[in-house]
Amino acid sequence: MDTLSPREITGMFLALGVMLFCARLLGEISRRAGQPAVIGEILAGILLGATGLGTLAPDLFAFLFPATGGGAYVLQGLTTLSIALFLLVAGLEIDLSTVWRQGKTAVGVALFGMALPFALGFSAAWFLPGSFGYEPGAHRLAFALFLATALSISALPIIAKILMDLRIYRSDLGVTVVAAAVLNDLAGWLVFAMILGLLGTGHGNGLSLGVTVGATLAFTAAMLTVIPWLIHRILPWIQAYTSWPGGVLGFALSLALFSAAFTEWLGVHAIFGAFLAGVAIGHSSHLRERTRTTIDQFISFFFAPLFFASIGLRIDFASHFDPLLTLMIFFIAVIGKVLGSLLGGRLGGVPWREAWGIGFGMSAQGTMGIILGVLALQVGLISQRLFVSLVVIALATSLLSGPMMQRILRLKRPRRFIDFLDSGRFIRSLAATNRTAAIGELAAIAADGARLDREKVTEAVLARERIMATGLGNGVAAPHARLPGLGGPVVAVGLSPSGIDFDAPDGKPAHILCLILTPREDDGAQLEILSDLASTFYKGTMVEQALAVEGMTGFLALVRSGRD
Repeated sequence: MDTLSPREITGMFLALGVMLFCARLLGEISRRAGQPAVIGEILAGILLGATGLGTLAPDLFAFLFPATGGGAYVLQGLTTLSIALFLLVAGLEIDLSTVWRQGKTAVGVALFGMALPFALGFSAAWFLPGSFGYEPGAHRLAFALFLATALSISALPIIAKILMDLRIYRSDLGVTVVAAAVLNDLAGWLVFAMILGLLGTGHGNGLSLGVTVGATLAFTAAMLTVIPWLIHRILPWIQAYTSWPGGVLGFALSLALFSAAFTEWLGVHAIFGAFLAGVAIGHSSHLRERTRTTIDQFISFFFAPLFFASIGLRIDFASHFDPLLTLMIFFIAVIGKVLGSLLGGRLGGVPWREAWGIGFGMSAQGTMGIILGVLALQVGLISQRLFVSLVVIALATSLLSGPMMQRILRLKRPRRFIDFLDSGRFIRSLAATNRTAAIGELAAIAADGARLDREKVTEAVLARERIMATGLGNGVAAPHARLPGLGGPVVAVGLSPSGIDFDAPDGKPAHILCLILTPREDDGAQLEILSDLASTFYKGTMVEQALAVEGMTGFLALVRSGRD
């Protein structure tokens, strides 16, 4: 019986550990920079892959990521499982009811937002195949259909994250974009399933194209109608008679794996089945948000980083990057998607400004475009040169979408108090026992960090305090002042286990004191920071947990986990 050698087992664990560590590290750095974590995760793979480590230390690269042997099969199997489970999460985010609620507007945006880039992509690939990365010997119709699909699909997970960051996820515009992206995802994956069936060789368990297409359509219809109905009735029983979260988690993963196995047998790839399983499970109102979050975290913090890091392992991005090809495809993708979605929005009665916002919102290809490229590369449909261009375009459109929406819709990203807090302006336990002394203690560290005069800062805050007390209630106080010549907001935080009276409306002493200094020519920063502070600690339990932290790192971790 063939087994992994001790050397292969060692390399496997080291490879997984290095991939996960680097992917999570660069993913977090990417998030702190205001970008999707997937960008950092893919960059980690490029640095660890043939482009980076493979060039600098080829022997180490070959040991960690062998091209043949048992270790290679393990990594391939794990990344295949990872991508299937990631599509399960993507499916869970799809709420089919949003499509029906938005009616013709969402359908119009989805239809035109997919039809125009699809037509442009198909025409370019069919009439100028050589200019768009066509490899001699590949199935020409499948290639044209693939490029059309890759340029017309939207990335629902990325779009949802952008809308949440802009705080418009639940607005009419946000719901329209999400509903249209849902339809785009379903249509895009269905077309791609047909492409894989069209290729035939090595897929479909010997089934004919007609049988594969028919069975895929029937399975899709069942997973969008009958199966969600059954799941809706089964979930309450599972939640009532099994342990949480093991019962529901086991059910969801089992259904995803069974569906993945079936669609792989049909010849349309396992991930399509996992995606439809997610849609079917997520459609039930009995699936609690807490359970949905648990499934998301279980997959998104382990399997997803491994998959996205694996993208860059085998491809030398430096040698296969084609600037001209990338620019041509990028132009078609953005122009087609934006103008198509814009036209659909206008036909649905959406004003011009919002229609432009919808267009750029729908333009993010993100993870979906990358996954399509990975699968097409695996079946030999596209070259490494085209794959690199598709990855670059997927990342570029994801980076472009949010800022363009923000500019067109004239949105401002709400400022949080932790955005202006650093390690030198945090006191774990205040020595002060009264309001005046506490303000003086916080003003001292705030002034030192901002190179201000301590006495002037203290007097300004106390003067504001004499006008009206700044106790917010729930154990929180926010003494503040506006100062001339200040370059930007400055925040200092102090914790008082015993509590200090700040004359709060509920009569409770303040345990969390947040000193806020803003420029005299304030553009609303003070109000935004005060609002964020109040909403962060509106529950008394957050105050209790804050008092238990050991330092600023723990305080920031609590605030971010409680609000993100």
